Amino acid sequence: MRFAVVNLGCKVNRVESDGFERLLLAAGGVEAPQEEADLIVVNTCTVTAEADKKTRKAVRHALRANASARVAVTGCAAAIDEDAFSSMDARVSVVPKAGMGLWLADAAHAGAGAAAAEASAACEPDLALFSSRTRVGVKVQDGCDNACTYCIVHVARGRATSRPAPEVLAEVVALAASGVREIVLSGINLGSYRWEGKGLAALLEELLAATARLHEPGEPPCRFRVSSVEPMDVDDGFASLLARADGRVCRHLHLPLQSGSTKVLREMDRPYTAEEFKGLVGRLRAQVPALSLTTDVIVGFPGETEGEFAETLEVARACAFSKIHVFPYSQRAGTPAAARADQVPPPVKAARAARLRALSDELRAADRARRAGTSELALVEESGRAMTESYHETTAPANAKPGALIQVKL
Repeated sequence: MRFAVVNLGCKVNRVESDGFERLLLAAGGVEAPQEEADLIVVNTCTVTAEADKKTRKAVRHALRANASARVAVTGCAAAIDEDAFSSMDARVSVVPKAGMGLWLADAAHAGAGAAAAEASAACEPDLALFSSRTRVGVKVQDGCDNACTYCIVHVARGRATSRPAPEVLAEVVALAASGVREIVLSGINLGSYRWEGKGLAALLEELLAATARLHEPGEPPCRFRVSSVEPMDVDDGFASLLARADGRVCRHLHLPLQSGSTKVLREMDRPYTAEEFKGLVGRLRAQVPALSLTTDVIVGFPGETEGEFAETLEVARACAFSKIHVFPYSQRAGTPAAARADQVPPPVKAARAARLRALSDELRAADRARRAGTSELALVEESGRAMTESYHETTAPANAKPGALIQVKL
């Protein structure tokens, strides 16, 4: 069976889409362009109104690209509005994320015959199929118990759940043994991970110990990157681990700020103040001086004044982020913020976004300059580039093998 997987949205979606590919490859499937596929899987996003539009466009494109392929639609947008997709065409199947494994097994059975289906059912997906990837994501958590007023993901994903630590351990060990050198832990609210009383730091301790010797002589062991963690979930235990892991847990955190105004944060229903965020950054940098921090910021949240936006600029400078992902606020139907009457005009949002992106470029250059002359382990990418521990891109030596960890001087 020939298949195509279309991924939209966050890094968790990317990890889930990788899992869909893994299952189909293990069942004997072959990746193909949408035009040639027997099955097209669209993993959807609904975080903003714009994401919703892109999702519907992607499904319509799949239907137009191939007049005979089955189209499986899953993910957050499908969870919020199943009928919007099932009504598009009789070939569309809307599948809940939790049921995708069984659905794909059935699809493989139909597309490749009973022998392939039996082989698929008899074994776990071959993790070595992804050993050529430069980095591989492992999903350890799903759902969210927060309810930020701009967000609908907690509705689409449901309550926070954590994957059993033994399952995570088995997958990570298999990946490290197959040669993967960077493993990215991901989740919708990753810092809320809990399994039998153990949090994210304890899970990482187990993963570090289990993979410490799974490497070739003369090569460094695999390292772990934390995809994103909410500021209220960064405790002393996590900071201590980051400080003493000697780079095996990358000294880079994606720590979402969302706004530098305490008033706006309160209206977003974010459980910290701007001063508390800056205090956390100060404590982290005191323990981990080499720390690189990236963040997310929403500009033009309903009611945001010019003065409150200026507070965001001030906090961004104080925290010395190495990159800011800037999101002009987008109304998402079904969220409290979307119903507010004090929406910021689009031209104002666009102007603020441009100013913040300019500051992001300035701060990124300053962070790179601060690291000049230092050495870091970097993961070699397919394109002849390498990504450092601090998440800066650099040139890889000509003979460097993609997927390898090498020492580079910045």
